[in-house]
Amino acid sequence: MKLNRKIIRLFLVLFIVPMLAVAQVNFNKPPDDDLGNVEDEFQECFFEALKQKGIENYDRAIDALQKCLNLNSKFPVIYFELGKNYNKLKNFGAAEDNLKKAISMQPDNEWFLDELYDVYYQQDDINNAIKTIKQLVKFHPDYKEDLAALYVREEKYKQALQLLDELDSEIGISESRDAMRNDVYSITGNADDRIENLEQRIANNPNNEDNHLKLIYRYSQTGDRKNAFKAAKNLLKVKPDSKFVHLALYKFHLQDGKVNAAIRSVKIALTSPEINADAKAKVLKDFVNFVAKNPKHEAELINIMVLVDENKDAQTHSDLGQYYLKAGDKVKALSNFKEALKQDPSDFKLIKDVLLLQLDIKDYIAVINDSESALELYPAQPILYLVNGVANNNLEHYKKAIDNLEMGLDFLIDNPNMEADFYSQLSIAYKALNNIIKSETFAKKAQAIKAQQ
Repeated sequence: MKLNRKIIRLFLVLFIVPMLAVAQVNFNKPPDDDLGNVEDEFQECFFEALKQKGIENYDRAIDALQKCLNLNSKFPVIYFELGKNYNKLKNFGAAEDNLKKAISMQPDNEWFLDELYDVYYQQDDINNAIKTIKQLVKFHPDYKEDLAALYVREEKYKQALQLLDELDSEIGISESRDAMRNDVYSITGNADDRIENLEQRIANNPNNEDNHLKLIYRYSQTGDRKNAFKAAKNLLKVKPDSKFVHLALYKFHLQDGKVNAAIRSVKIALTSPEINADAKAKVLKDFVNFVAKNPKHEAELINIMVLVDENKDAQTHSDLGQYYLKAGDKVKALSNFKEALKQDPSDFKLIKDVLLLQLDIKDYIAVINDSESALELYPAQPILYLVNGVANNNLEHYKKAIDNLEMGLDFLIDNPNMEADFYSQLSIAYKALNNIIKSETFAKKAQAIKAQQ
């Protein structure tokens, strides 16, 4: 908010105020003794000050302005410019003194007051900032929002909310003020006021879908499921074609055991172009979890999968992989993990899930290829060396198994279970190569660790 005023002020001050100040000196007046020379010198010093300020030579700008004061101290803009330059140099005392002098000469000058407000704001002098901005409120309603923000900092929440209400009434609702209002409600913990405000907005404008959705969310957040569901149904009455309401409705229907109604809402949410991918992923995850607990509805899940087959993101595939894994369908679980990995190839958890499942279904060649690729990304992850060693052992590539297992042990830190697995695999490899002594040594190490567990 302050940024926009700063831009406006920059143009006005740089072009209008200096011109106005200089215009008060009659440069066309015929010389009267040495008065013409004085006016010429004043003009030169003033524009020199503006030039030096423009290239951020604030000290030189101040020197030029002091010369202006020595020539003529009647122009408030000189004190204003001094205040601005001192403010830039963080010399707040001098900035305040000069700006107050300018304001005493022109008490209703918005730009003088705004600069003084900035001086107080930078020093975190909230009391003086509030006093100054109260003078500014009459110039522009945006200052009310700044004043509300200051009230929040001073924990004067009632005054802040009153100003926000005034602004909403005068110029309409804005995201920035809503964010400030929600901050106040969160700080005070006053959920009732927050809900009352939303209900009033809905009463004033029943067709505003966003307010209905916020009310549903707020009721849900406070655990008032009954009123949240009621608010969702009210939105559906007002706007029967609403897609976003189904982001709430499917949950209520699932909780009430109305599976068919829930599935209708899920399908609407998942196929709606207005709803973003993250929200759709959350809907799908919830339904996957529901089906995991109620497997008789798996056919409905499969039908829904068809609807979103081309739009599933990595998280959705990962959630489906976990669902199928719990359901005991390792092939479908692996398929979904692989699809997730295509979209997010550096996700280490997905890499590990894929490799372990490939081991489980005895796809050893895939394990070797994929673990070697993964080691290029994560060369210090011991699990990758372990699964590679297990796969090579099963393919009777014992020397390769030993190389990878011994290398992986170098990266292993404080993981006794994995350490025992490394030793067991090394024992298998050395035994296959008829190195019985080493095989027994590693077997004993593995048994010793297991005995301590």
